[in-house]
Amino acid sequence: MTKKEIVKQISERAELTQQQTKQIVQWTFDAIIETLLQEKRIELRNFGVFEVKLRKSRKARNPRTGVRVDVEPKYVVTFQPGKKMEEHVRQLANGLATGAPPTLNDADEDSSDDSPPSKPKSDGKSDSK
Repeated sequence: MTKKEIVKQISERAELTQQQTKQIVQWTFDAIIETLLQEKRIELRNFGVFEVKLRKSRKARNPRTGVRVDVEPKYVVTFQPGKKMEEHVRQLANGLATGAPPTLNDADEDSSDDSPPSKPKSDGKSDSK
């Protein structure tokens, strides 16, 4: 899935234009990056934790030539999924056995979710296709 597809999905659900939604999504990504740069960690409940960590220097091998090279230390971003995401992924794995992976809407919704309820469509059109 691309950012464009995320924007389209959210704009339809929130009944906003794609341009408005694109700006909000970009602000969200910018806020995550800014927080990581300043605080080195951001926790998004039920989603996961992004953290900036220092990877130590190490010896590696060039796969083409086989020559050993020194890799300098560098900062990397790590991600640890939250419980809710882990549960959804586990259900996806269980769905492989049955042949029908569940969707996010099939899982139990957390009542403490801060997102606004979805608005019904006012154009009178049916959602069935």
